Amino acid sequence: MELRHLRYFQAVAEEKHFGRAAQRLHMAQPPLSQQIKQLEDELGVSLLRRTTRRVDLTPAGESYLVRVRAILQAVDAAGDEALRIGSGLEGRLVVGCVGSATYSLLPALARALREQLPGVDFAFRGEMLSPDQLDALRDGSIDLALMRPFADLSQAVDVVLSPLREERYVVALPEGHRLAGRSRVRVADLRGEDLIVHSGHGRSAMYDAVTTLCRNAGFEPSVRHEVAETSTLVTFVAAALGVAVVPEPTSALVVAGTVYRPLVTRSRMELVAATRAGDDSALLARTLRVLGEQVGS
Repeated sequence: MELRHLRYFQAVAEEKHFGRAAQRLHMAQPPLSQQIKQLEDELGVSLLRRTTRRVDLTPAGESYLVRVRAILQAVDAAGDEALRIGSGLEGRLVVGCVGSATYSLLPALARALREQLPGVDFAFRGEMLSPDQLDALRDGSIDLALMRPFADLSQAVDVVLSPLREERYVVALPEGHRLAGRSRVRVADLRGEDLIVHSGHGRSAMYDAVTTLCRNAGFEPSVRHEVAETSTLVTFVAAALGVAVVPEPTSALVVAGTVYRPLVTRSRMELVAATRAGDDSALLARTLRVLGEQVGS
């Protein structure tokens, strides 16, 4: 028995006439009659009562038609679903994101993805350090990483990097801080200030960037607090526990007691998209196109 036998039987049962069923199936009547006879022989039961004018279902045929319709509907639905998944219109995709972009790019991206790909189940993991995103890409926990380049990333041959944008730096300051009244802050102005930074020891591109900025300005940074999340960092600034150098998009995170001022430097922090090498899924390709639209807007 093949799937076509079920479709043939359904057509005859619904049309109650071999001629009309043959027209519906775009085939000749004699082969159709032969196929139905083969089906009945295989089942060992008569499904149809044939007369010169019409075809009626036997009790067995009526019961069989109910099951056949359900089977064919399930088969058609499975085919449609497979086509949509293969086309990137359905499925599941998990996006990881560094802290600063969690409060700027990620909300806009999430909104655009849900509008343009409503059939996809998207999940978002914000406030992820870049090394953690690399690990998550490798173990399949996330499918797309919005991250900062860091030392080990340049050695990774199992990921593909796509530059997204370069971001200016700003300084997060407590309200009432001596530098808060300025329109801009120089790196040298941070000499002697207690700094709040993202966790170091190779775990944060921002830690390396901040220490490099200070050393290039001729002083060793005074790191007072290391934190894992950008939200915690800004909250610590609001509590007057120190100041922080962060990418400009972090200023989208508004916390009472914290102000942001541009940092005078030509240095920029890069944001990249990372995916697993060889991941050619249509869903990922569609997601990357939407991401490109958001970065370019």
